[in-house]
Amino acid sequence: PEKMLQVVKSALEIEEDQVIAKPTKSKKETAKRNVEGSYVAGVSDASKKLSNYIKLVAPTNMSVLIIGDSGTGKEYVAKNIHDQSKRAKETFIAVDCGAIPKEIASSEFFGHIKGSFTGAIKDQPGIFEEAHNGTLFLDEVGELPLHIQPKLLRVIQERKAARIGSTREVSFDVRLVAATNRDLVELVKRGEFREDLLYRLNAFHIGIPPLRERREDIRQLAISFAASEHIAGIGMQIEEAAIQQLLQHQWPGNVRELDNVICRAKVLAIHNV
Repeated sequence: PEKMLQVVKSALEIEEDQVIAKPTKSKKETAKRNVEGSYVAGVSDASKKLSNYIKLVAPTNMSVLIIGDSGTGKEYVAKNIHDQSKRAKETFIAVDCGAIPKEIASSEFFGHIKGSFTGAIKDQPGIFEEAHNGTLFLDEVGELPLHIQPKLLRVIQERKAARIGSTREVSFDVRLVAATNRDLVELVKRGEFREDLLYRLNAFHIGIPPLRERREDIRQLAISFAASEHIAGIGMQIEEAAIQQLLQHQWPGNVRELDNVICRAKVLAIHNV
């Protein structure tokens, strides 16, 4: 029943925003944002479908789960969702769940007060408090320690949490976007991920195909990365022969690998091409 309720709520919210809400756009369109956007914008059918999903879900407050291989640009998709939402002017905080030691996970997420444990020398807000009114991006959410998942579920449901060592709960308004390259359904079957937490995070699902499955985008991505001064500090052109070589590669590292290849090529280039 809980999963059905989430599905119906998601459908209603999307439908309402298609009729009423208008996606807000930031007035400051920088070159850096343009090159970030090129990670997800492309000419292939898969990229167009991805861009349409972002446009549909961004104006809502729904939780979004992004699935994709490493290097496909999951964080860029999350940032695009934030930039096209009503929270665009507020904070966007990205957290690598796999990099948080399980011993301090509760403190990182929910904060603590001075003296609540050894080393707590001052009051410290948690990530949820810091992301108030903005977007919280939980990258590699499949790596979350199992002991923190029930607490996280309650916080998502109640939209409030108490810092470690305190009984006073602090309310917050946060848009959640999560991402993983792991099969969460399989993790649920193995008892490594809570099923109810998966339903909460997966109100709207976005899958990012690997670069080898949207080869039509390689040319546009290569040209964008070459032209961007935010990659290797200089803008350049790229030869057609070079693009043809890029088209032959399978790109196991996806868009991040292409980014790195263009960066290295620009460093080694003798001329401005």
